[in-house]
Amino acid sequence: MKFIFIVQGEGRGHITQAISLQEMLVSAGHEVSHIFLGRSSRRDIPHFFTERLSDVEIEGIASPNFITDKDNKSVKVVPSILKNLSKLKPFKESLKRIHEVVETKNPDAIINFYDFIGGIYNWKYKPDAKFFCIGHQYLMDHPDFPFAKGGPLDKFFILRANRITSWRADKLIALSFTDYKPVPNLTVVPPLLRKELSELKTSSEDFVLVYMVNDGYGDEVRQFHEKNPDIRLFCFWDRKGAPKEDKIDETLTFHQLDDKKFLEKMASCKAYASTAGFESVCEAMYLGKPVMMVPVNKQYEQACNAIDGSNAGAGIASNEFNISKLIDYIPEHKDISESFKKWTEQTESKILEALT
Repeated sequence: MKFIFIVQGEGRGHITQAISLQEMLVSAGHEVSHIFLGRSSRRDIPHFFTERLSDVEIEGIASPNFITDKDNKSVKVVPSILKNLSKLKPFKESLKRIHEVVETKNPDAIINFYDFIGGIYNWKYKPDAKFFCIGHQYLMDHPDFPFAKGGPLDKFFILRANRITSWRADKLIALSFTDYKPVPNLTVVPPLLRKELSELKTSSEDFVLVYMVNDGYGDEVRQFHEKNPDIRLFCFWDRKGAPKEDKIDETLTFHQLDDKKFLEKMASCKAYASTAGFESVCEAMYLGKPVMMVPVNKQYEQACNAIDGSNAGAGIASNEFNISKLIDYIPEHKDISESFKKWTEQTESKILEALT
């Protein structure tokens, strides 16, 4: 089968999922002929993405994205909607470009990794190719999903986002920390983790690994560091224009996203603190690392992720990057890596069955 990917470029999770699935499909004898990466002006295409997929044509396209506050931390919902409405022309160009490639490549299937343009494309152009949607967010369509507390608008917006990204989809594939009972119209599968994760040797060195999807949280980390200079922190972000490695002092370093180095640090850290995404939390669970999940302010999806991850045994949730809270939790953490590995061993068979 021939596949085309449309990948949301916000953060690291959807990108690494795309890498994993491409390698899995190629290994099974299929082909990924083109990848569209939805992006905004505040983020560059990560170098590790183009490096790992050097044999696939990768094309950045304009795609709807969140607007954050002046500190690049909190999501501003209404300004995000208004800003994206002002960009209809470049979004239309993205849709046309996707259709040009689909007409030329004639894929058997298009896989959308939670990108809005992907869902809108499938609704508008109605391609002959099958249309599959993959993401942890689709687990919210399961009746047993643990929603976070919030106003009715919070839940409405995230479920509406699910619908937009999956308009006219042939199948929804929900990535999950744990197994869920079968329900109609939703396939629950283990996370898409890269094969090299199983080859890493784990240790527990005296430092905490930190990752933030919005670089504004770097200021919060620095404030914590000033009060606790004895706690060694190694941080990853994708701040545009920042140096590849920014060593503040002997116990604090910021590093641009580098997937190989990130996994090496994950394997050797004593604990992991992150904004409450999905993919890297799964990697920490696989490697037996205690996790502290910090939901991005006013991003309801991440508040839900933190609850779901805590219920699955990943670790604890926090409203801020107070690393002391994570360190205090370490002795209480129960290592669930063996049971989690057994769950992830089913990933390839479940996903290939769903797609092919």
